[in-house]
Formats: sequence, C-alpha cells, structure tokens
Amino acid sequence: MSTAAAKQADFEGLDYQFSDRDFQMIADQANKRYGLSLQPSKKPLVYSRLAKRLRALQLKSFEEYCALLQRPDGAAEHGQFLSALTTNVTHFFRELHHFEFLKETIAPKLIEKSKMGQSVRLWSSACSSGQEAYCMAAALIAASPDVCNLDIKVLATDLDPQVVHAAKQALFPKDQLKAIPPSWRQILIAQRTTDEGQIAINDKVRKMVSFGELNLIADWPMRRKFDVIFCRNAAIYFDKGTQARLWERFADVLTDDGYLMIGHSERLSGPAMSQFSSVGITSYQKNKMPGRQSNKKPEGDRT
Repeated sequence: MSTAAAKQADFEGLDYQFSDRDFQMIADQANKRYGLSLQPSKKPLVYSRLAKRLRALQLKSFEEYCALLQRPDGAAEHGQFLSALTTNVTHFFRELHHFEFLKETIAPKLIEKSKMGQSVRLWSSACSSGQEAYCMAAALIAASPDVCNLDIKVLATDLDPQVVHAAKQALFPKDQLKAIPPSWRQILIAQRTTDEGQIAINDKVRKMVSFGELNLIADWPMRRKFDVIFCRNAAIYFDKGTQARLWERFADVLTDDGYLMIGHSERLSGPAMSQFSSVGITSYQKNKMPGRQSNKKPEGDRT
C-alpha cells in the first residue's frame, strides 16, 4: 500500500470521509479568513475537531461544511470553525520574564510619560481568554499603585469571539490560581470568589483593560500608536510570509522606542528585523528613526 493510500485508510471507517481534497478546502478557508497555515500533518487533528461540528450541524460531509462557511447563513459558524482549529490554552503569567520586564524596566518610563500629559497605550494583540492582558495591567499597578489614575490603558483583542466574551467576564477557574506567583496575587486577584468557586480579577486591574474582536491579518481600526505590544504564541499559526508582514505592521503602529514581546518559539523575520533591537528574552525595542521626536502624541484615538 502506498503512503498516500495508507494515510487515507486512516480516515476510512470513521463517521465521515475526509479526503486530501477535503483537508485542502478546510486549509484554504482557514488561510483566507484568518491567515492560519495548516500543514498536512495536521489532518488527523482537523478531522477530530471539525467532525464534532458536522455532527452538531447534522451535515453529511466536509464538502457540505465548507459550502456552509461560504454562504451568508453560515456566518455564525465562523467562530466555531476558528475555535476548533486553534488552541486557546493559556494561563496567568505565562513567560513570567515579560511581565517582570514590563514592571521593572518599561513601566517607569510609561508612567513618567503619562505624568507629562501624554496618553499611554498597551496592546495584547492575541489575548485569548484574557490572562495576558490582565497580567499586563497588574504589572503596571505593581510598578506604581497610582497608575490607575493616569491615562494608561491596555487594549486586548482576539479574533475568536468566544474567548473575547469569556475574557470580559474576568472570572477564571480556581485551579488557575496556582500559576500566579504569590507576590502577584494580591494585585491581580480580588479577595472574593464566586458561588461556583471561580476567582475574580481585582476591579482596579479589570478597569484598565478593554476587550474587542480583531483579526490580525485584516485592517486595524486603531489610530493611536502603542507603547507596548504583546503578540505571543499567535504567529506560530501563520506561514512565514504572513509572520513577516505582521512584525512589520507592529513596527508601524509602535511609538519610537516602543516595545514588542513575542512567544518563546517565535522569531522576528523579514524587514522588521532591522527595525528592532533585542532587549531581553523574546523582548524587542523599536529603533528610533533618525530625525523623529520620541513620544510624539498622534492625532485621534480609538483605543
């Protein structure tokens, strides 16, 4: 039996036929809509996750499912499709060094800038269920308790509407407490718990963060430049060309001397490599352009 035939045999006898053509239709949809790069090695994973959607929708084939995604009446399925193909597993203070660097090195500069009358904006660009954004706000508060009274805000976005909705609730399973270092718990977590035993984010932290849906490969509506951008463990889903364009777009919306944090398995690539300098573990600072004033306040604000 040929290798191709052996691979196809793996999908025979299951609830649905899943041919290479079916997989390619799914991969093309994911790439066109969200920039996701699905390699053939992901075929078993794609089947196991999307077969659940076919059962729920009472569809007979993956071809029918792809057709649904392209019809106007299939718009509501896009969020389910995306959730099935991506992993939204995260926890508080993942890659702790980024938050310590934000607290100890970056925050004092941002606070001084704000006290001089300028707005400060940070962006959690692939926020998932919100832990990253809340930890960013907690790091700012840890640097200075009066930061809540300054014009410093965190924008948190994700392309998955389900996780954005969950993030806005600011409630998390109690077992996530173990990921929070004891020194950070008093800042981040409210004293109360819900009737269901969930932990709640401290009001001061919660009020510093606003959430919204955003597709990173689509147009960005924000007009104000950011002082800090976190984009961690999101670019790994994109092909190399999309990654390079994303890093360059981040450079364009960062202030001079602004900071970019990426995931431990990600690397800068393309033209953006010349626009940043490494300042720590997967932490980068945008190189100041000659002849430009740092921290210039742009017109407009949508964050």
